[in-house]
Amino acid sequence: MSSLFLLHSDPLRPPETPLMGRGLVFAIIAHAALITALSAGVNWRTKAPPAFEAELWSAVPQAAAPKEVVPPAPEAEPEVVKKPEPKAVEEDAQAERDAEIAIAREQKKKRAAAELEAERKKRELALKEDQRKEDQRKEEQRKEDKLKQAKLDKDKKENQLKLDKQAEAKLDAQRQENLRRIQGMAGANGAPNATGTALKSSGPSATYGGRIKASIRPNIIFTDTPNGNPVAEVEVRVAPDGTIISRKLLKPSGDAEWDKAVLRAIDKTEKLPRDVDGRVPPVLVISFQPLE
Repeated sequence: MSSLFLLHSDPLRPPETPLMGRGLVFAIIAHAALITALSAGVNWRTKAPPAFEAELWSAVPQAAAPKEVVPPAPEAEPEVVKKPEPKAVEEDAQAERDAEIAIAREQKKKRAAAELEAERKKRELALKEDQRKEDQRKEEQRKEDKLKQAKLDKDKKENQLKLDKQAEAKLDAQRQENLRRIQGMAGANGAPNATGTALKSSGPSATYGGRIKASIRPNIIFTDTPNGNPVAEVEVRVAPDGTIISRKLLKPSGDAEWDKAVLRAIDKTEKLPRDVDGRVPPVLVISFQPLE
């Protein structure tokens, strides 16, 4: 039979394993014996064990209690898998949607709170920057005001020094004048109750004014044509020997060039002549006119 099977098989199929049929028979016999043994064991277990009875006698007859009847155990009911009702499915879906909506709202609230916090921090930074700029501007203004105040104080101090120097110069001139006056009064010949300041009670001679003008007039250089005949009054202070100490224009003539020419002539003269008595008045007021 095996050779016949090989004749009708596919020539390309690999050859059959030797003794394959014998092994299959042995396997079937072993399985049949195993099944028979299992069946015998089950039948042996199902047979009821033999019961033995004994009678007990007592002095007083007693009735036996009824035999306890053990109720059979209830069969376990099969678990019934209930299919979810459509309404419950819809409620679950609605609950899930509500949960998603609540989560979305919570996320939206968190984003809004984060944006508000970021905006608050941005405003705080802007306020701090504005405050810093304002403090810087105030500091710069304070420094500028301090520099201005320092300059004002310096200018004030310099002006005060100038005023002090001018006042000191005036006081020095006044002291020099008082000294010259005291020195001149040492040779005065007035009465004890005299109130004058000249060395002698008599004034300058009638011709002394002409002599003064005659000494100054040649030094006047004036080439312009005057408008009329203006008068320039000049105060001249001299030393006892006639040296000119200072001159001052008391009354301008109205012609500035004429006034300048007169003052230049006095400076050029430097020294005035003495009067007939040999003295020179300490202060002289001299009038000068172009046409005289």
